Amino acid sequence: MADKQLQLVIVTPERTVFDEPASALRFPLFDGQIGILPGRAPLVGRLGYGELKVTTASGEKSFFIDGGFVQVKGPVVSILTARAIPTADVKRSDAEEALKKASALPGTTEQQASTKAREIERARRLLTLAH
Repeated sequence: MADKQLQLVIVTPERTVFDEPASALRFPLFDGQIGILPGRAPLVGRLGYGELKVTTASGEKSFFIDGGFVQVKGPVVSILTARAIPTADVKRSDAEEALKKASALPGTTEQQASTKAREIERARRLLTLAH
């Protein structure tokens, strides 16, 4: 019988950002979006950049996640990420500054161009969530 709730744990290098029951999740993997419901088969995946939406008993919560990894094992979903920022805390000015800095990065070598493209994509996704 499938569990009725998930336990979502979001961890950054500094702290545990979120550790609460959830009924549904949606977030970006490296190669696309995924939704998780209770009873999901085990999974390990590489995270992308973008919005993590969490449905809890008290409503929907949203975070910007900055890459990392996800593990689904039984009812526990563990997200390990460099940053997890509540979208209410994402400031437009900070996101625009991040995009400006990313756009100014050098891109003459293949590695530099790849880094620049990745940083621009991260900043653009952050900007879409900015208030």
